[in-house]
Amino acid sequence: MGIKADSELTVESKIKDFGELLEQIDGVSDKKKKLWKEIYENAITDRQNSYVLFNQLVDIVQDKSAEHAIHGRTLAIYIERMSKANDQIIRLAELVSKSEKKDDPEIDPEEMFKKIGG
Repeated sequence: MGIKADSELTVESKIKDFGELLEQIDGVSDKKKKLWKEIYENAITDRQNSYVLFNQLVDIVQDKSAEHAIHGRTLAIYIERMSKANDQIIRLAELVSKSEKKDDPEIDPEEMFKKIGG
């Protein structure tokens, strides 16, 4: 299996785990859970796709100043995309944590982030 196939399995596994986490939360509408899962899926997929493309481009530009000059901006865009996806995941972790606190005041947002994508 290549990097992309391995990463697709990882993304699917993370989405499944997040869905299971959402199912454990009481007092949140199914509509909201579905939206959160979609947001999570999009963020994880964007992050993974950007990571794969970034790594491929790094291999091309490594130790080649002309290639780096041509593709440097694109590399920065991939890094920015991964950062934005991480920000979305962090914000989603905060929302889920806030929902869980209604049922269990002992939930830590950092721990929630680790569970859903860190």
